[in-house]
Amino acid sequence: MAKKARGRPVNGWVIVDKPLGVTSTQVVGRVRRVFDARKGGHGGTLDPLASGILPIALGEATKTMPMIQGARKGYRFKIRWGAETDTCDLEGKVVETSDHRPDEDEVRARLPAFIGTIDQTPPIFSAIKVDGERAYDLARRGEVVELKSRKVDIYDFNLTGWPETNQGEGEGEGEGEGDAEFEITCGSGTYVRSLARDFARELGTFGHVSSLRRTFVGAFDETRSISLEKLEALGHGARAFEHLLPVETALDDIPALAVTAEETARIKRGQEVVMVGRAIIRGCEPQVLSVRSALEPVWVKTGRGEDVEPVALGRITGGRFRPTRVFNLEPDAS
Repeated sequence: MAKKARGRPVNGWVIVDKPLGVTSTQVVGRVRRVFDARKGGHGGTLDPLASGILPIALGEATKTMPMIQGARKGYRFKIRWGAETDTCDLEGKVVETSDHRPDEDEVRARLPAFIGTIDQTPPIFSAIKVDGERAYDLARRGEVVELKSRKVDIYDFNLTGWPETNQGEGEGEGEGEGDAEFEITCGSGTYVRSLARDFARELGTFGHVSSLRRTFVGAFDETRSISLEKLEALGHGARAFEHLLPVETALDDIPALAVTAEETARIKRGQEVVMVGRAIIRGCEPQVLSVRSALEPVWVKTGRGEDVEPVALGRITGGRFRPTRVFNLEPDAS
């Protein structure tokens, strides 16, 4: 006899404002308990010492997680000058020190060098796998960890706070004093801790992240979020479901096509559907699909307005839609 799945078929996104001191995986577990959801995942890890936007996918929304994990992200963070740690944040031990403190003009002058596509080596205390093991597990055992540099995209990098205590050599060494505040918009795979480390080195000193907050992930920002504490206080009732966004919310930035009931049935069986001659909105202009059209990714849907139901994610190849992930939405569990 097949084992019965635990929990209810809850499908959608919950945008949690993650508190300090908990892991992203722990947040997923706590959100699943609130909704008694069978399945859940998150749209991009936040370190325990980081707060902010953590999109949680429940049920069929987990199939749209790659769309969110690959989206642009925004961060607000502080750099503490004068010391580099092995974790590149407050949690690690100091491995390098410097008496030099950059002034505001120096910092502003070097910001443009870190905008664009840059090379970045992730911190050794990261979740990247090396020979099948997490880098942070190897580092904690004292093993030598060598991570390859990679290209990451920094779209904006701005200085947003400069305390008056942070002026001149050797000043601003009290706890929290002299920390410069920054905001960035970046692409997937960017490590803010590495950015802070490398930026400090560029300025002829050392530094580490003293605070970190994620302000948005794709279309999910602070205006759509709820704190973990408030969500848990709502309990298992209908009020919690008011904060559950539809599965298709994660698909707002990619093209969509409408399909008929007959085509929906074919797609759910994994079959292709001809799309030649149909109009699709890509950017600001409608585009008529041809045999040569190739859109990746794309999603198909049924219904209109508030009654839209996502059918599948896939690609257009040779004028045909090929499903890669099919949604199986069960009745609302609320």
